[in-house]
Amino acid sequence: MSRLVVTDFRSYARAEIELDGRPVVLTGENGAGKTNLLEAVSLLSPGRGLRGAAYAEIARDGGAGGWAVAATAETPEGPVRIGTGIAPGAEAARSRAVRIDGANASGAGALGAHLRVVWLTPAMDRLFVEGAGERRRFLDRLVMGFDPAHGTRVNAYERVLRERNRLLADGVMDESWLGGLEEQMAEHGVAIAAARVETLARLRGAIDAASEAHFPRADIALEGTLEEALAGKPAVDVEDDFIRRLAAARARDAGAGRTLEGPHRSDLLVRHRAKDREARLCSTGEQKALLIGIVLANARLLAAQGRAPLLLLDEIAAHLDEERRRALFDEIVALGLQAFMTGTDPVLFAALGAAAQSFDVKRGAVTQLN
Repeated sequence: MSRLVVTDFRSYARAEIELDGRPVVLTGENGAGKTNLLEAVSLLSPGRGLRGAAYAEIARDGGAGGWAVAATAETPEGPVRIGTGIAPGAEAARSRAVRIDGANASGAGALGAHLRVVWLTPAMDRLFVEGAGERRRFLDRLVMGFDPAHGTRVNAYERVLRERNRLLADGVMDESWLGGLEEQMAEHGVAIAAARVETLARLRGAIDAASEAHFPRADIALEGTLEEALAGKPAVDVEDDFIRRLAAARARDAGAGRTLEGPHRSDLLVRHRAKDREARLCSTGEQKALLIGIVLANARLLAAQGRAPLLLLDEIAAHLDEERRRALFDEIVALGLQAFMTGTDPVLFAALGAAAQSFDVKRGAVTQLN
């Protein structure tokens, strides 16, 4: 990415940053607006960004009501101008406008063709000990790096899932209506599961090939009926089986108030290989190192395809010792990644020196330091 512009976004009336492809270091005191810039970049990809915020929350207090993020993405096909936001008065909207090279796009899914974005935030430090939902979202973000349409399929599946749940809750047992929804769930669901399985296979190979000197190797697996079924059956058979199981489970799901089987229930399982211990039982530092190792493996794979992702690493350096910080920085530079990293103390990033582009963030203003 060579340019980022935010307008009426969080604490920023307007900020414009020219970027030269080096890793980006954003330093400043707590509350200065560093994470706001990372959130802006995250919204240049499908989904609701790294905070998952409602669009109304993003508009600047005292602003006109809307907000915008624009950037120039440097892609293998050349520079592409991308942008997203909502107009003043549209704060209650459930979707946002997206423009690609000045033309309106059909939705945020179109952004995935131009930027791959992966993030780690302090809130994700508990990824391995909380519910499966956050781990699924983390995995699906990695999958979108290889298959930008994956997010669109996930959204489509979730829309149909909600509709089926609503019909069951209302006691509507119309065979043709429910049958049609269940066929769509199976079509989208098996495609989602297959993409997850393929991505995990790639990640395992990249993890196995990595050095374990600073970030431990993780053993990763998927727990889910469709993902497990795909290991032994053709996708078309798994799809037909899922349709039959959904139809047979209508009464059960109506009683539960939700659909109890499908890719929306799957979980990413992670173990510390050297210690043969579940990630959730590891120390906080070990969990962080495992997570970084997975993200770096993903980045190596995408970089090898010429589609290196943008990494958004919020307060990443504060919780790593000096040796691991240096190892992380070295790999980012070696891979040619444009990583956006935040911190309160510039000293934490001293090892990067001139290899990074550094900015001071203060009260909604951004000043380049080198």
